[in-house]
Amino acid sequence: MKIRPLGDRVVLQHKEAEETTRSGIILPDSAKEKPQEAVVIAVGSGKYVDGKTVPASVKEGDRVICSKYAGTELKIDEEEFIIVSEDDIIAKVE
Repeated sequence: MKIRPLGDRVVLQHKEAEETTRSGIILPDSAKEKPQEAVVIAVGSGKYVDGKTVPASVKEGDRVICSKYAGTELKIDEEEFIIVSEDDIIAKVE
């Protein structure tokens, strides 16, 4: 199954949360913080500005930082994704 976002929406897949702290303490699932770094899986056609389509500034495969509580979470074939507006992406990781 493929997801194709519409407009300025972007499909992201979060990187795995850390399972241990720097000091070696193992964290249970309930204590893990939701990661903000994600990988772009799919990108919509872009934003409409003054009747023209402005393409998205990210592309598939980019690593990005997104707002902590942004987007809509969904699960497809046992994989978890999040769909966010391009405005919810704060930065690219290079």
